[in-house]
Amino acid sequence: MTHRVAVVGAGPSGFYASQHLLRGGIEVDLYEALPTPFGLVRAGVAPDHPKIKSVTRVFDKAAAHPALRFFGGVEVGEDVGCDELLARYDAVLYTVGMSDDRRLGIAGEQLGGVHAASTFVAWYNGHPAHADDAFDLSVQRAVVIGNGNVALDVARMLVAEPSELRRTDTADHALDALAKAAVEQVVVLGRRGPAQAAFTHPEVLELGELTRADVVVDPAQLELDAHSKVWLASADADATAQRNVELLRTYAQRPPRGHARRVDLRFLRSPISLLGDARGRVRGLRVMCNRIEVGDGGALHAVATGEHEEIECGLVLRSVGYRGRGLPGLPFDERRGVVPNVGGRVKQLDAEPLERTYVAGWIKRGPQGVIGTNKRCAAETAEHLLADLAAGRAPKGERASADEVVAWLRARVPGLVTWDRWCAIDAHERATGEPQGRPRVKLVRVGEMQAIAQAGPSR
Repeated sequence: MTHRVAVVGAGPSGFYASQHLLRGGIEVDLYEALPTPFGLVRAGVAPDHPKIKSVTRVFDKAAAHPALRFFGGVEVGEDVGCDELLARYDAVLYTVGMSDDRRLGIAGEQLGGVHAASTFVAWYNGHPAHADDAFDLSVQRAVVIGNGNVALDVARMLVAEPSELRRTDTADHALDALAKAAVEQVVVLGRRGPAQAAFTHPEVLELGELTRADVVVDPAQLELDAHSKVWLASADADATAQRNVELLRTYAQRPPRGHARRVDLRFLRSPISLLGDARGRVRGLRVMCNRIEVGDGGALHAVATGEHEEIECGLVLRSVGYRGRGLPGLPFDERRGVVPNVGGRVKQLDAEPLERTYVAGWIKRGPQGVIGTNKRCAAETAEHLLADLAAGRAPKGERASADEVVAWLRARVPGLVTWDRWCAIDAHERATGEPQGRPRVKLVRVGEMQAIAQAGPSR
Protein backbone atom coordinates (compact mmCIF):
# COMPACT_ATOMS: atom_id res chain seq x y z
CA MET A 1 0.00 0.00 0.00
CA THR A 2 1.30 3.46 -0.91
CA HIS A 3 2.02 5.68 2.06
CA ARG A 4 0.04 8.91 2.42
CA VAL A 5 1.36 11.94 4.31
CA ALA A 6 -0.36 15.17 5.40
CA VAL A 7 1.70 18.33 4.95
CA VAL A 8 0.24 21.24 6.93
CA GLY A 9 1.08 24.65 5.46
CA ALA A 10 1.17 25.45 1.74
CA GLY A 11 3.99 27.97 1.76
CA PRO A 12 7.44 27.40 0.23
CA SER A 13 8.48 24.85 2.89
CA GLY A 14 5.26 22.90 2.40
CA PHE A 15 5.68 22.74 -1.36
CA TYR A 16 9.38 21.88 -1.19
CA ALA A 17 8.67 19.10 1.30
CA SER A 18 5.80 17.83 -0.85
CA GLN A 19 8.03 17.72 -3.93
CA HIS A 20 10.59 15.62 -2.08
CA LEU A 21 7.97 13.24 -0.76
CA LEU A 22 6.37 12.85 -4.18
CA ARG A 23 9.74 11.91 -5.63
CA GLY A 24 9.95 9.28 -2.89
CA GLY A 25 6.69 7.71 -4.07
CA ILE A 26 4.51 9.15 -1.31
CA GLU A 27 0.96 10.44 -1.76
CA VAL A 28 0.64 13.94 -0.28
CA ASP A 29 -2.36 15.88 1.01
CA LEU A 30 -1.33 19.53 1.38
CA TYR A 31 -3.35 21.53 3.92
CA GLU A 32 -3.62 25.33 4.14
CA ALA A 33 -5.59 27.55 6.52
CA LEU A 34 -6.43 30.07 3.79
CA PRO A 35 -8.27 29.27 0.54
CA THR A 36 -5.10 30.45 -1.26
CA PRO A 37 -1.70 28.69 -1.36
CA PHE A 38 1.92 29.98 -1.33
CA GLY A 39 2.12 31.46 2.19
CA LEU A 40 4.52 34.39 2.45
CA VAL A 41 5.20 34.36 -1.30
CA ARG A 42 1.66 35.69 -1.67
CA ALA A 43 1.26 37.53 1.63
CA GLY A 44 4.82 38.49 2.64
CA VAL A 45 6.98 39.20 -0.39
CA ALA A 46 6.93 42.89 -1.33
CA PRO A 47 4.55 43.54 -4.25
CA ASP A 48 7.32 45.25 -6.23
CA HIS A 49 9.38 42.04 -6.20
CA PRO A 50 7.62 40.01 -8.94
CA LYS A 51 10.73 37.94 -9.72
CA ILE A 52 10.69 36.46 -6.23
CA LYS A 53 6.99 35.67 -6.59
CA SER A 54 7.70 33.72 -9.79
CA VAL A 55 8.77 30.76 -7.63
CA THR A 56 5.07 29.86 -7.57
CA ARG A 57 5.51 28.39 -11.07
CA VAL A 58 7.63 25.66 -9.50
CA PHE A 59 4.94 25.05 -6.91
CA ASP A 60 2.27 24.89 -9.62
CA LYS A 61 4.15 21.97 -11.18
CA ALA A 62 4.18 20.14 -7.87
CA ALA A 63 0.44 20.74 -7.47
CA ALA A 64 -0.17 19.19 -10.90
CA HIS A 65 1.27 15.85 -9.72
CA PRO A 66 -1.53 13.25 -9.58
CA ALA A 67 -0.40 12.10 -6.12
CA LEU A 68 -0.84 15.56 -4.53
CA ARG A 69 -4.13 16.99 -3.31
CA PHE A 70 -4.62 20.52 -1.98
CA PHE A 71 -7.10 21.26 0.80
CA GLY A 72 -7.45 25.00 1.38
CA GLY A 73 -9.50 26.74 4.04
CA VAL A 74 -8.69 24.11 6.68
CA GLU A 75 -7.47 25.49 10.01
CA VAL A 76 -5.56 22.69 11.72
CA GLY A 77 -6.10 23.05 15.45
CA GLU A 78 -9.56 24.55 14.87
CA ASP A 79 -11.39 22.70 12.06
CA VAL A 80 -9.44 19.48 12.56
CA GLY A 81 -7.11 18.33 15.32
CA CYS A 82 -3.49 17.24 15.07
CA ASP A 83 -4.44 13.88 16.59
CA GLU A 84 -7.18 13.45 13.98
CA LEU A 85 -4.69 13.98 11.18
CA LEU A 86 -2.26 11.52 12.68
CA ALA A 87 -5.05 8.91 12.87
CA ARG A 88 -5.71 9.25 9.14
CA TYR A 89 -2.18 9.46 7.72
CA ASP A 90 1.05 7.53 7.91
CA ALA A 91 2.80 10.74 9.01
CA VAL A 92 2.10 14.46 9.43
CA LEU A 93 4.62 17.18 8.51
CA TYR A 94 3.99 20.71 9.78
CA THR A 95 5.35 23.67 7.78
CA VAL A 96 3.23 26.37 9.40
CA GLY A 97 5.88 29.09 9.57
CA MET A 98 5.87 31.83 12.18
CA SER A 99 2.79 34.00 12.43
CA ASP A 100 3.67 36.12 15.49
CA ASP A 101 6.18 38.95 15.72
CA ARG A 102 8.71 39.51 18.47
CA ARG A 103 7.96 42.49 20.67
CA LEU A 104 10.38 45.17 21.83
CA GLY A 105 9.55 44.77 25.50
CA ILE A 106 9.82 48.49 26.23
CA ALA A 107 7.52 51.08 27.80
CA GLY A 108 4.95 52.60 25.47
CA GLU A 109 4.66 49.64 23.10
CA GLN A 110 0.89 49.66 23.58
CA LEU A 111 0.53 53.21 22.21
CA GLY A 112 -1.55 53.91 19.15
CA GLY A 113 0.56 54.09 16.00
CA VAL A 114 2.94 51.32 17.13
CA HIS A 115 2.59 48.20 14.99
CA ALA A 116 4.38 45.04 13.98
CA ALA A 117 5.95 45.41 10.55
CA SER A 118 4.59 41.94 9.76
CA THR A 119 0.99 43.18 10.09
CA PHE A 120 1.78 46.15 7.85
CA VAL A 121 3.22 43.75 5.27
CA ALA A 122 0.16 41.49 5.52
CA TRP A 123 -2.10 44.55 5.16
CA TYR A 124 -0.57 45.84 1.94
CA ASN A 125 -0.37 42.30 0.58
CA GLY A 126 -4.07 41.70 1.15
CA HIS A 127 -3.98 38.95 3.78
CA PRO A 128 -7.63 38.40 4.82
CA ALA A 129 -6.78 38.57 8.53
CA HIS A 130 -5.35 42.07 8.10
CA ALA A 131 -7.42 43.63 5.32
CA ASP A 132 -9.29 45.79 7.86
CA ASP A 133 -6.20 46.92 9.79
CA ALA A 134 -5.72 50.67 10.01
CA PHE A 135 -2.45 52.62 9.92
CA ASP A 136 -2.25 56.37 10.40
CA LEU A 137 -0.23 57.48 7.37
CA SER A 138 -1.02 61.17 7.88
CA VAL A 139 2.19 61.59 9.92
CA GLN A 140 5.36 63.17 8.54
CA ARG A 141 7.92 60.84 10.12
CA ALA A 142 7.82 57.06 10.60
CA VAL A 143 10.39 54.91 12.36
CA VAL A 144 11.11 51.32 11.37
CA ILE A 145 12.98 49.37 14.06
CA GLY A 146 15.12 46.60 12.60
CA ASN A 147 17.83 46.02 10.04
CA GLY A 148 16.53 43.10 8.00
CA ASN A 149 14.90 42.84 4.58
CA VAL A 150 11.39 43.29 5.98
CA ALA A 151 12.43 46.60 7.56
CA LEU A 152 13.68 47.86 4.20
CA ASP A 153 10.58 46.56 2.42
CA VAL A 154 8.19 48.52 4.63
CA ALA A 155 10.38 51.64 4.47
CA ARG A 156 10.37 51.45 0.68
CA MET A 157 6.60 50.91 0.50
CA LEU A 158 5.97 54.00 2.67
CA VAL A 159 7.76 56.31 0.20
CA ALA A 160 7.25 54.48 -3.11
CA GLU A 161 5.80 56.27 -6.12
CA PRO A 162 2.04 55.46 -6.17
CA SER A 163 1.92 55.06 -9.95
CA GLU A 164 4.63 52.39 -9.71
CA LEU A 165 2.75 50.51 -7.01
CA ARG A 166 -0.38 50.55 -9.15
CA ARG A 167 1.40 48.21 -11.58
CA THR A 168 1.80 45.61 -8.82
CA ASP A 169 -0.51 43.27 -6.90
CA THR A 170 -0.58 45.54 -3.84
CA ALA A 171 -4.04 45.24 -2.29
CA ASP A 172 -6.43 47.94 -3.49
CA HIS A 173 -7.16 49.26 0.01
CA ALA A 174 -3.42 49.74 0.59
CA LEU A 175 -2.88 51.38 -2.81
CA ASP A 176 -5.41 54.06 -1.96
CA ALA A 177 -4.02 54.65 1.53
CA LEU A 178 -0.37 54.75 0.42
CA ALA A 179 -1.18 57.17 -2.39
CA LYS A 180 -2.60 59.60 0.20
CA ALA A 181 0.19 59.05 2.74
CA ALA A 182 1.88 62.17 4.12
CA VAL A 183 5.03 60.35 5.28
CA GLU A 184 8.06 62.37 4.23
CA GLN A 185 10.78 60.66 6.23
CA VAL A 186 11.31 57.05 7.25
CA VAL A 187 14.03 56.43 9.84
CA VAL A 188 15.34 52.85 9.84
CA LEU A 189 17.09 51.97 13.11
CA GLY A 190 19.71 49.25 13.52
CA ARG A 191 20.89 48.05 16.93
CA ARG A 192 24.35 47.18 15.61
CA GLY A 193 26.63 48.78 13.04
CA PRO A 194 26.46 48.77 9.23
CA ALA A 195 28.81 45.77 9.03
CA GLN A 196 26.38 43.68 11.10
CA ALA A 197 23.15 44.69 9.34
CA ALA A 198 21.01 41.69 8.34
CA PHE A 199 19.59 42.96 5.05
CA THR A 200 20.73 41.47 1.74
CA HIS A 201 22.63 43.47 -0.84
CA PRO A 202 19.81 43.64 -3.45
CA GLU A 203 17.51 45.22 -0.84
CA VAL A 204 20.05 47.95 -0.07
CA LEU A 205 20.68 48.50 -3.78
CA GLU A 206 16.95 48.86 -4.40
CA LEU A 207 16.68 51.72 -1.93
CA GLY A 208 18.96 53.80 -4.14
CA GLU A 209 16.58 53.30 -7.07
CA LEU A 210 13.58 54.93 -5.41
CA THR A 211 12.14 57.53 -7.76
CA ARG A 212 10.75 59.96 -5.17
CA ALA A 213 12.94 59.46 -2.09
CA ASP A 214 16.58 60.09 -1.24
CA VAL A 215 18.60 57.65 0.85
CA VAL A 216 20.39 59.39 3.72
CA VAL A 217 23.29 57.88 5.67
CA ASP A 218 25.40 59.81 8.17
CA PRO A 219 29.07 59.29 7.15
CA ALA A 220 30.05 59.35 10.85
CA GLN A 221 27.97 56.21 11.46
CA LEU A 222 29.89 54.41 8.71
CA GLU A 223 33.20 54.90 10.51
CA LEU A 224 33.69 51.31 11.58
CA ASP A 225 34.99 50.43 15.02
CA ALA A 226 38.24 48.50 15.26
CA HIS A 227 36.45 45.18 15.92
CA SER A 228 34.22 45.50 12.86
CA LYS A 229 37.17 46.48 10.67
CA VAL A 230 39.08 43.37 11.69
CA TRP A 231 36.06 41.14 11.15
CA LEU A 232 35.17 42.69 7.79
CA ALA A 233 38.72 42.13 6.52
CA SER A 234 38.82 38.52 7.74
CA ALA A 235 37.87 35.30 5.97
CA ASP A 236 34.93 34.99 8.38
CA ALA A 237 33.22 38.08 6.96
CA ASP A 238 30.15 37.64 4.82
CA ALA A 239 30.61 39.00 1.28
CA THR A 240 27.16 40.54 1.59
CA ALA A 241 28.30 42.60 4.58
CA GLN A 242 31.30 43.87 2.67
CA ARG A 243 29.18 44.90 -0.33
CA ASN A 244 26.58 46.52 1.94
CA VAL A 245 29.16 48.70 3.68
CA GLU A 246 30.60 49.79 0.33
CA LEU A 247 27.15 50.66 -1.00
CA LEU A 248 26.19 52.54 2.16
CA ARG A 249 29.36 54.62 1.81
CA THR A 250 28.27 55.45 -1.73
CA TYR A 251 24.91 56.64 -0.43
CA ALA A 252 26.60 58.72 2.26
CA GLN A 253 28.69 60.50 -0.38
CA ARG A 254 25.89 60.96 -2.91
CA PRO A 255 24.42 64.46 -2.98
CA PRO A 256 20.66 64.64 -2.36
CA ARG A 257 18.57 64.49 -5.52
CA GLY A 258 16.01 66.91 -4.14
CA HIS A 259 13.22 64.42 -3.59
CA ALA A 260 10.43 65.34 -1.21
CA ARG A 261 10.84 62.11 0.73
CA ARG A 262 13.80 60.36 2.33
CA VAL A 263 14.83 57.09 3.93
CA ASP A 264 17.28 57.72 6.75
CA LEU A 265 19.42 54.71 7.73
CA ARG A 266 20.78 54.97 11.27
CA PHE A 267 22.97 52.46 13.05
CA LEU A 268 24.07 51.66 16.60
CA ARG A 269 20.73 52.74 18.03
CA SER A 270 18.47 50.68 20.34
CA PRO A 271 14.93 51.72 21.34
CA ILE A 272 14.49 52.08 25.10
CA SER A 273 11.02 53.66 25.36
CA LEU A 274 8.16 54.96 23.26
CA LEU A 275 6.72 58.35 24.12
CA GLY A 276 3.01 59.11 23.93
CA ASP A 277 0.81 62.16 23.64
CA ALA A 278 -2.39 63.08 25.48
CA ARG A 279 -4.45 61.00 23.04
CA GLY A 280 -2.49 57.84 23.77
CA ARG A 281 -0.70 57.88 20.43
CA VAL A 282 3.02 57.63 19.84
CA ARG A 283 4.78 60.97 19.47
CA GLY A 284 8.39 59.87 19.71
CA LEU A 285 11.00 57.26 20.42
CA ARG A 286 13.86 57.35 22.91
CA VAL A 287 16.94 55.45 21.79
CA MET A 288 20.23 54.41 23.35
CA CYS A 289 23.43 54.91 21.38
CA ASN A 290 25.59 51.79 21.17
CA ARG A 291 29.12 50.71 20.41
CA ILE A 292 30.43 47.38 19.16
CA GLU A 293 32.42 45.14 21.48
CA VAL A 294 33.67 41.56 21.36
CA GLY A 295 31.61 39.21 23.51
CA ASP A 296 31.98 35.60 24.64
CA GLY A 297 33.14 33.33 21.82
CA GLY A 298 34.43 36.27 19.79
CA ALA A 299 31.01 37.41 18.56
CA LEU A 300 30.46 41.14 18.09
CA HIS A 301 27.75 42.70 20.26
CA ALA A 302 26.10 46.09 20.61
CA VAL A 303 26.79 47.59 24.03
CA ALA A 304 25.07 50.69 25.42
CA THR A 305 27.19 53.82 25.73
CA GLY A 306 24.84 55.64 28.12
CA GLU A 307 24.16 58.34 25.52
CA HIS A 308 20.51 58.90 24.54
CA GLU A 309 18.62 60.48 21.65
CA GLU A 310 14.94 61.22 20.97
CA ILE A 311 13.26 60.92 17.58
CA GLU A 312 9.90 62.56 16.99
CA CYS A 313 7.54 60.34 15.00
CA GLY A 314 3.89 59.43 14.59
CA LEU A 315 4.25 55.86 13.32
CA VAL A 316 6.50 53.05 14.57
CA LEU A 317 6.86 49.68 12.85
CA ARG A 318 8.85 47.06 14.73
CA SER A 319 10.70 44.51 12.62
CA VAL A 320 12.82 42.64 15.12
CA GLY A 321 11.96 39.05 14.29
CA TYR A 322 9.22 36.42 14.32
CA ARG A 323 8.16 33.60 16.57
CA GLY A 324 5.97 30.60 15.99
CA ARG A 325 2.62 29.81 17.54
CA GLY A 326 1.96 26.50 19.26
CA LEU A 327 -0.61 24.04 17.90
CA PRO A 328 -2.86 22.08 20.29
CA GLY A 329 -1.37 18.63 20.71
CA LEU A 330 2.16 19.52 19.63
CA PRO A 331 5.07 20.35 21.95
CA PHE A 332 6.28 23.93 21.77
CA ASP A 333 9.44 25.70 22.90
CA GLU A 334 8.13 29.00 24.28
CA ARG A 335 11.60 30.49 24.63
CA ARG A 336 12.64 29.95 21.00
CA GLY A 337 9.15 30.09 19.50
CA VAL A 338 9.62 26.82 17.57
CA VAL A 339 8.43 23.22 17.73
CA PRO A 340 11.28 21.23 19.34
CA ASN A 341 12.79 18.73 16.92
CA VAL A 342 15.88 16.84 15.85
CA GLY A 343 16.45 17.17 12.12
CA GLY A 344 12.74 17.77 11.63
CA ARG A 345 11.56 14.87 13.83
CA VAL A 346 9.31 16.49 16.46
CA LYS A 347 10.17 15.62 20.05
CA GLN A 348 8.90 16.51 23.45
CA LEU A 349 11.19 18.95 25.22
CA ASP A 350 14.15 16.90 26.55
CA ALA A 351 12.51 13.68 25.37
CA GLU A 352 12.35 11.17 22.53
CA PRO A 353 10.93 12.02 19.06
CA LEU A 354 7.14 12.06 18.76
CA GLU A 355 5.53 9.32 16.70
CA ARG A 356 5.28 10.09 12.95
CA THR A 357 5.28 13.85 13.44
CA TYR A 358 7.66 16.24 11.65
CA VAL A 359 8.37 19.92 11.01
CA ALA A 360 10.15 21.95 8.33
CA GLY A 361 10.76 25.63 7.64
CA TRP A 362 10.75 28.44 10.18
CA ILE A 363 8.71 26.48 12.75
CA LYS A 364 11.59 23.96 12.69
CA ARG A 365 14.68 26.19 12.66
CA GLY A 366 13.53 29.73 13.47
CA PRO A 367 13.20 32.79 11.19
CA GLN A 368 16.42 32.37 9.24
CA GLY A 369 17.32 32.49 5.57
CA VAL A 370 15.45 33.35 2.39
CA ILE A 371 12.87 31.40 0.39
CA GLY A 372 15.50 29.11 -1.12
CA THR A 373 16.80 28.17 2.33
CA ASN A 374 13.56 26.30 2.92
CA LYS A 375 14.35 23.88 0.11
CA ARG A 376 17.33 22.36 1.94
CA CYS A 377 15.49 22.44 5.25
CA ALA A 378 12.44 20.66 3.81
CA ALA A 379 14.60 18.08 2.04
CA GLU A 380 16.31 17.15 5.32
CA THR A 381 13.00 16.58 7.07
CA ALA A 382 11.49 14.72 4.12
CA GLU A 383 14.49 12.38 3.95
CA HIS A 384 14.09 11.54 7.64
CA LEU A 385 10.37 10.96 7.15
CA LEU A 386 11.01 8.66 4.17
CA ALA A 387 13.65 6.75 6.12
CA ASP A 388 11.24 6.26 9.03
CA LEU A 389 8.51 4.94 6.74
CA ALA A 390 10.98 2.61 5.06
CA ALA A 391 11.96 1.32 8.50
CA GLY A 392 8.35 0.33 9.15
CA ARG A 393 7.30 3.19 11.41
CA ALA A 394 3.89 3.63 9.76
CA PRO A 395 0.73 2.58 11.65
CA LYS A 396 0.06 -1.15 11.53
CA GLY A 397 -3.72 -0.93 11.13
CA GLU A 398 -5.72 0.38 8.19
CA ARG A 399 -5.76 4.15 7.83
CA ALA A 400 -8.50 6.23 6.20
CA SER A 401 -8.81 5.94 2.43
CA ALA A 402 -8.38 8.93 0.14
CA ASP A 403 -12.14 9.20 -0.35
CA GLU A 404 -12.82 8.92 3.39
CA VAL A 405 -10.44 11.83 4.06
CA VAL A 406 -12.32 14.02 1.56
CA ALA A 407 -15.71 13.10 3.06
CA TRP A 408 -14.41 13.86 6.55
CA LEU A 409 -13.05 17.26 5.47
CA ARG A 410 -16.19 18.29 3.61
CA ALA A 411 -18.25 17.51 6.71
CA ARG A 412 -15.93 19.67 8.82
CA VAL A 413 -15.17 22.47 6.32
CA PRO A 414 -18.11 23.42 4.06
CA GLY A 415 -15.94 25.96 2.22
CA LEU A 416 -13.18 23.45 1.40
CA VAL A 417 -11.04 24.66 -1.53
CA THR A 418 -9.33 22.08 -3.74
CA TRP A 419 -6.60 23.01 -6.22
CA ASP A 420 -9.09 23.30 -9.10
CA ARG A 421 -11.09 25.77 -7.05
CA TRP A 422 -8.00 27.75 -6.13
CA CYS A 423 -7.33 27.96 -9.88
CA ALA A 424 -10.75 29.61 -10.27
CA ILE A 425 -9.74 32.23 -7.68
CA ASP A 426 -6.40 32.70 -9.43
CA ALA A 427 -8.06 33.13 -12.84
CA HIS A 428 -10.51 35.69 -11.42
CA GLU A 429 -7.74 37.77 -9.83
CA ARG A 430 -5.64 37.72 -12.99
CA ALA A 431 -8.57 38.62 -15.22
CA THR A 432 -9.47 41.55 -12.97
CA GLY A 433 -5.88 42.82 -13.00
CA GLU A 434 -5.24 42.50 -16.72
CA PRO A 435 -7.18 45.60 -17.88
CA GLN A 436 -5.25 47.64 -15.31
CA GLY A 437 -1.86 46.34 -16.41
CA ARG A 438 -1.45 44.49 -13.11
CA PRO A 439 -0.52 40.84 -12.47
CA ARG A 440 -3.68 40.41 -10.42
CA VAL A 441 -6.16 42.21 -8.17
CA LYS A 442 -6.23 40.20 -4.97
CA LEU A 443 -9.39 39.12 -3.27
CA VAL A 444 -8.97 39.96 0.42
CA ARG A 445 -12.13 38.43 1.92
CA VAL A 446 -12.39 34.71 2.57
CA GLY A 447 -16.10 34.80 1.72
CA GLU A 448 -15.36 36.33 -1.68
CA MET A 449 -12.69 33.73 -2.33
CA GLN A 450 -15.03 30.90 -1.42
CA ALA A 451 -17.81 32.32 -3.63
CA ILE A 452 -15.48 32.45 -6.64
CA ALA A 453 -14.14 28.99 -5.80
CA GLN A 454 -17.63 27.49 -5.63
CA ALA A 455 -18.23 28.59 -9.21
CA GLY A 456 -15.14 26.72 -10.37
CA PRO A 457 -14.88 23.02 -11.25
CA SER A 458 -14.80 20.52 -8.41
CA ARG A 459 -12.48 17.55 -8.19
